[in-house]
Amino acid sequence: MVCVLFTRIPAQYCLWLSRLLVPYRRQDEEWYRMLNDLMEKRKKILAESEQHKNRRNELNAAASKFARERNTLNNQTREFVEEAQKNKDLRDKNNQEVLDLKAQRNELNDKANVLFEDIEVFKKEHGSLKNRGIKELQKQIEYMEYRQQTEVFTTDKERELIEKIKQMKGQVREQEAELEQNKEMRTKITSARDFRKLASDLHAKVTELAELAQKHHDLMVESYRKADKSREAADAAHKSFVEAQESADAEHKSFISCQKELRDYDKVISGLRKKTKKVKVTKEQKAVRQEAEHLFKNFRAGEKLTTDDILLLQRSKLI
Repeated sequence: MVCVLFTRIPAQYCLWLSRLLVPYRRQDEEWYRMLNDLMEKRKKILAESEQHKNRRNELNAAASKFARERNTLNNQTREFVEEAQKNKDLRDKNNQEVLDLKAQRNELNDKANVLFEDIEVFKKEHGSLKNRGIKELQKQIEYMEYRQQTEVFTTDKERELIEKIKQMKGQVREQEAELEQNKEMRTKITSARDFRKLASDLHAKVTELAELAQKHHDLMVESYRKADKSREAADAAHKSFVEAQESADAEHKSFISCQKELRDYDKVISGLRKKTKKVKVTKEQKAVRQEAEHLFKNFRAGEKLTTDDILLLQRSKLI
C-alpha cells in the first residue's frame, strides 16, 4: 500500500516501511535510522526545489527583459516604416509635379520653337545665310549654361565658357535687333522670348522639385534601412525571449515535481514519526506497568508504600 501511494519515495524505504509496519519485526533503532535517512533525502530535494525556483525566477525576469526590448524595437521599426512611407509619399508627389511641370515647360518650348522657326525662315528669305539661326544659338546657350551649373571647371575654363555664352547672346541680340525692324518679326521675337522665359522659370522649378524628390527618396531608403536593422534586432530579442520562457517553463515543471515529491516524503515521515511516538509510548507504559507490578508484589509481601508508589499503582490501575 505504501509503495502504491508514494511512488516517488525510493523503493528501499517502501520495503523498510512495509516491514516495520508489522509489529515487533524490527527494533526501534531501525525506525529512527530510516526516519533520519528520509529526512536527509527530503533536505536534498528541498534544496533542489529551491534551485529550480530561483532559476525559474531568473529566467522569467530575463524573458520579461527580452520582451520589453522586443516591444521597444518593434515600436521603433513601426516608426521607421511610417517615416519611410511619409518620405515615399512626398517623393512621389514631387515626382508627379516634376512630370506636370516638364509637360508645361515642353509645351512652352514647343511654342517658342515654332516662332523661332518662322523667324529662321524669314531670315533665310531676307537676311544672310551665313549667320547661325537664333534657335540654334539659343540651344547652344542653354547647353553651355547647363554645363556651367552642373560641371566642375578650372577658373580659366569657366571664364572661357562664360565668354562664349556672352558672345552667343550678343549674336542673338544683334540678329533680333535686325529682325525687330520688321513689325511681324518683332512680335514673334517678343512672344518667343516670353515663352522661353516661362519655360526657363519652369525648368528651374523642375530642377528644384527633382532635387527635393531625390532628398525624400534618400530619406526613405535610410528609414527602410533603419527599419530592417531594428526589425532584425527585434527578431533576435524575440528569439531570446522564447528561449528564456521555455527554459523557465522547464524549471517550473521541475520545481512542481520537487514539490510533489516533498509532499510524498512529508506523508511518509509524518507516518513514521507517529509510529515511532506510539512505540515509544507503549514501551514507557510497559516499563511503568512492570514497576507497578513489582511494587504491588512487595506490598502484598508486607512492605510499606510511599505516596509516589501509591500514585504509580493507581495509574497502573492495580489499586
